[in-house]
Amino acid sequence: METNKKELRLKYKTLRNQLSENELEEKSLAIANKLLTLPIWDKTYFHVFLPITEQKEVDTELILHLISGKDKETIISKADFETRDMTHFLLTDNTKIKKNEYNIPEPVDGIEVPPHKIEVVFVPLLAFDMEGHRIGYGKGFYDKFLSKCKPETIKIGLSYFEPEKSITDTHENDVKLDYCVTPHEIYEF
Repeated sequence: METNKKELRLKYKTLRNQLSENELEEKSLAIANKLLTLPIWDKTYFHVFLPITEQKEVDTELILHLISGKDKETIISKADFETRDMTHFLLTDNTKIKKNEYNIPEPVDGIEVPPHKIEVVFVPLLAFDMEGHRIGYGKGFYDKFLSKCKPETIKIGLSYFEPEKSITDTHENDVKLDYCVTPHEIYEF
């Protein structure tokens, strides 16, 4: 069984597309509940991705509620597709969110936060393996962003599905996860 990035992307996009709205909700809720048990809640700055609903990404709205309920700061990003850079903004009551051409909800503008201040990052992914490697959409935004964070920044993948044994074509620039949370398990790497 091939487990290279290209094949795994296809496999998990297909699996994800087969999930019903109900399943997406249940699984996203289960993931959010699992996050409560992680040793991260002494931190202040939490970076959260806003899901591309068209791609059936994990719904992070519940996670946003957890973070604000615990009086923490939420940071969201805006992506520049030419430079593959992300700019990070504090999410406040005044933040205007607008979808970009790729259907990614993004802040229009706001108070910018440098990557070195970010303590916890919830990372979107399509698949991951038992060693903490992840597969995204292949644009490299998160690897670039995570490499600018401090080494001790906690990187948490969110996945509807359990891990693959191993992804064969990982790259030395790929930033590994510290945890990955699925509806059933917490994997620590």
